[in-house]
Amino acid sequence: MLQRLLNNHVLANLTFVLVLMIGAIAYMMLPRQQDPTINFNWIAVTTALPGATAQDVELRVTNPLEDAVRSISDIRFVSSNSREGISSMLIRFEDIDDRTFDKHVSSIRREIQNAEADLPAEATDPFILEITSSNAFPSVMVAVTALSDGDNLRQQAVNIEQDLERLKGVERVDPVALDDPELQVNLNLDRLQALGISPTQVSDSVALWFRDVSAGSVNVGDQGWLVRLAGRNAEADKVAEIPLVGAGGDIRLQRIADVVRSHEKSTQLARVDGRPAVMMAVMKKESANTLELVERVKSYLDERNQLEVQTGVRLLVIDDQTVPTREAITLMQNNASIGLLLVLLVAWLFLGMRIAILTAIGIPFILAGTFWVLWSMGETLNVVALLGVVIVLGMLVDDAVVVVEAIYYRLQHGTHPMEAAIESLQEVAQPVASAVLTTMAAFLPLMLLPGILGDFMRVIPMVVTIALAISLIEAFWMLPAHVLVAKIRFDKPSRTQLLRQKMTSNIQRFYLRLLVKTLRRPIITLSSIVLLFMGSIGLIGSGQIKMDFFASDPLRLFYVNVQMPPDIPLEKTLQKVLEVEQRVKAHLNPEDVRAVASYAGQMFTEMEPFFGDQYGQILVGLKPKSADNRDVDEIIEAMREDVTRIAGPVRVSFLRMAGGPPVSKPISVKIRGDDYQEIRQAASDMQAMLLDLPGVKDIGDDAGSGRMSMTLKPDYTAIAAAGLNPSQVLRTVQLLVDGEVVADMQSKGRKLEVRVKAATQAYQNINDLLLFRLPDHQGRMIPLNALVSAEYAESIGNIRHYNFRRAITVDADIEEGGMDTVQANAWLLDNWNKQLQAKYPAINLDFSGELDDIQESMDSIAVLFLFGVGLMYLILGTQFSSYWQPFMILATVPMAFTGVVLGLWVTGNPLSLFTLYGVVALAGIAVNAAIVLISAANQRLDKGMSVLHATLYASRRRVIPILITSLTTIAGLFSLATGLGGKSLIWGPVATSIVSGLAFSTILTLFVVPLLYRLFMKRSVG
Repeated sequence: MLQRLLNNHVLANLTFVLVLMIGAIAYMMLPRQQDPTINFNWIAVTTALPGATAQDVELRVTNPLEDAVRSISDIRFVSSNSREGISSMLIRFEDIDDRTFDKHVSSIRREIQNAEADLPAEATDPFILEITSSNAFPSVMVAVTALSDGDNLRQQAVNIEQDLERLKGVERVDPVALDDPELQVNLNLDRLQALGISPTQVSDSVALWFRDVSAGSVNVGDQGWLVRLAGRNAEADKVAEIPLVGAGGDIRLQRIADVVRSHEKSTQLARVDGRPAVMMAVMKKESANTLELVERVKSYLDERNQLEVQTGVRLLVIDDQTVPTREAITLMQNNASIGLLLVLLVAWLFLGMRIAILTAIGIPFILAGTFWVLWSMGETLNVVALLGVVIVLGMLVDDAVVVVEAIYYRLQHGTHPMEAAIESLQEVAQPVASAVLTTMAAFLPLMLLPGILGDFMRVIPMVVTIALAISLIEAFWMLPAHVLVAKIRFDKPSRTQLLRQKMTSNIQRFYLRLLVKTLRRPIITLSSIVLLFMGSIGLIGSGQIKMDFFASDPLRLFYVNVQMPPDIPLEKTLQKVLEVEQRVKAHLNPEDVRAVASYAGQMFTEMEPFFGDQYGQILVGLKPKSADNRDVDEIIEAMREDVTRIAGPVRVSFLRMAGGPPVSKPISVKIRGDDYQEIRQAASDMQAMLLDLPGVKDIGDDAGSGRMSMTLKPDYTAIAAAGLNPSQVLRTVQLLVDGEVVADMQSKGRKLEVRVKAATQAYQNINDLLLFRLPDHQGRMIPLNALVSAEYAESIGNIRHYNFRRAITVDADIEEGGMDTVQANAWLLDNWNKQLQAKYPAINLDFSGELDDIQESMDSIAVLFLFGVGLMYLILGTQFSSYWQPFMILATVPMAFTGVVLGLWVTGNPLSLFTLYGVVALAGIAVNAAIVLISAANQRLDKGMSVLHATLYASRRRVIPILITSLTTIAGLFSLATGLGGKSLIWGPVATSIVSGLAFSTILTLFVVPLLYRLFMKRSVG
């Protein structure tokens, strides 16, 4: 059967070509994006209560909504933020399956819908959003700019927003600084008082007149007519002619108010290159190709900009996520290509060009089959998937090398090609299959890794497992068939072949001499290995290996955060932001910067945006990294001192964006309690304490100071004596400030609201607001200050809850080369307990966040590592029918770990969670050499050799294939580890750990495993 299959060259070649073609098509069709699409199990709930203070929002909106979701199971935490006019709630679930998550999302929607009855009538319907890696961050940021901040800019921005939403692959577009249009009735307060008219009378009159009525239908003869009354009108001049109801005369709106077409009160303002702008954050759909999506956006921008003269606006790309995506994919592709060439070089060095090519062409076949399967499963092509490809690149030829080396050995001794292929497969099929299965056993448990990190990295074990499974088909069928077709013969070896045979013989002799010396000194050898392993543990324990658990590559983008005093108006904040922008630009070189955009009213952070007049931000988009421009960190540090010392802002800080899964800052502590002022003071004391910790920067918290507030309380006696309706007094106050929305209609494709409010007044004192006079039931004019009493206090800017309790989060960054995350947080907790805990007994600290994810991932990786080792032991015990021989093989794992630590120590790379992932993967790779060595020794032992002779023979016979398989794996990852094809802080240390660990373990395996085999098997045979 096997001989017939190998003889059928046509079937083998057609299958080979078919898989290559379909795999190439699948590779081209795989959607491109930087990171895998993962569901964070996060739900965001946003509810607006216009004009309300943070305390009112907390009491009337946030608390009822939190009560509604409190009983839902599998919630990991609930975090909420109540600020002026807005309640936002973030719900994160435990690591549950998609079906359970969807069930809980339905429960949240139902419970929140039920809770809407408890919310104020003026509150908007809660907006519920499932957050994934696709819709959490914009794929591209577009700016719409104009010469003036007028209606044309807003109308054009609306049209552009609608056009962008219709593009293929766009899920939604989030505009910044785009205000909704309004038809405003701006009351002249002096004229109202002179005529004795109440503002509420004007508001009610507009509401009565401004509506459409469908009267129904009437038959006229044989015809049916529809009758309707059209009272709505979007033209300001027509609305100005509306008469007041019950005014005792013909008083029109135009006499007591200015009716204008305007926009709602601005909560955000944006500028690009000094020009008014509207920003558009374009979010992609889950399955969309990021590169194609951004190209469609750019094409649209180019077409739109050709009409700049007619439209009066220009479109710019501020942040383009295809740049890091292209760079990341190109980096991995370059390293994979270089790795492939190095693999080919190693194979040529030991096996010759023809066999090297036959071995190497199996790699495209395996990769094509892998991409075919990934495409069929609906996966995307991203950096993590490509890392899986790079990790497996060297391993793909491991089994093929063992098979082809066995064939090569027999062909050198004159065996017929078909017999050589059959005999080789009979000899090595079992150990090769076991080696591949043990590698799968190390990788497959990693698919069970929980949390965001597990979701982020899950595609790697998938890619490796699929590729290794296909590699067995290539090694056991395609490769022998190709060798037979090639008709390779060694009866007339070339000069190069003779040199190659001499080189391999010299290696074997040199190795055997060293091995014999090692076997004579078992105690010294084993003691040295144990000491090296203990030394590697000591390097970690002494802090010589830096621990940066979420080491990541900075994106070519950063933000400068500007926080002003809470009582500063939005326009003043924008002025200061533009002043900071000038200082930022002074430190930017033309080869560094692509675009700079500034805006006020909003400030993005690592986890969620802040909103308020006092917040501003400068977005600095940088050009792709080249030899001519600087790193992100270098640019930030060059401007930090100059930018942060500007006068006026409460705080100026930098936000550096990075790839990889989303995490909070290294230091992130939630201070939880019940009394807000106590929490506020504790947070301030902790920040002061952090100033004593060297290497800490950008210290801050998420508490926002509020503005001064005036709280009015009705005087029941005075209002009753004046014969006024209480609602008339309350509504008058509202009309004097933000006004009332009394009606709405559709105009130019958008909702147009009609707002009645007092014309803008230049108040010198807040009490001037209460000097407005209302007519009582007898027509006498009574000032508001006679009807209400006023209290004055500083309001709270925002009130945060964490797991249904008030909290303030203190966070900070750590400088490179300083303390790691664990050390910094341990220092913080220790000093809190010593200095502050007694002062604040009702306060407790919560370090969940990055540390929480670290601990979860560490615990899970440890368990999964043991699970993988257990699977490997099961496979090895089954193959060798032995309880002890698998332990000899698994001894390579601590040797590999020693190599990892030494490699990180020499290169200065940090020990991150991604590196630990590489260590677990290495456990499956490192045992392969020991498997083929012990398998060969067992075969010789079964044929009657002594233990010593079997050990030496197997070692001499297998040293070359072991070196080839290890060197090909190292060659596949060498480029990524050294940065030949581009450096990566995330993936470079992973490759370094595997390269150094495998190199070290291979050398030790060649000496320690034969030593252990001789010691254990001598006793067993004896």
